[in-house]
Amino acid sequence: MIEVTAWAADILRRTTEAARRLNPAATVRLQRSPEGVAFVLTDERPEGDELVRGEGFELLVEAGLDGTVDVVEPHDRLILRPPGDPERSVRGAHG
Repeated sequence: MIEVTAWAADILRRTTEAARRLNPAATVRLQRSPEGVAFVLTDERPEGDELVRGEGFELLVEAGLDGTVDVVEPHDRLILRPPGDPERSVRGAHG
């Protein structure tokens, strides 16, 4: 199961809005990468992906990924915290 913090939801919403100005089918996808996980833009939905809907965004999640989408600074970078990890980022004064 994927959870999304309020701060991450805001970033996903803004990213989706910007991407869809160029490609109405664009969606953010959370997928495995050599570094762990990555958030990428795609206009395809691979079979088996979970669709997580939030206010103003949709997030495709590669099958088998679990945890909480959160944000770390600098540059408001999205991360996936492991299931059960109680830590949550706090938005700085700029947000």
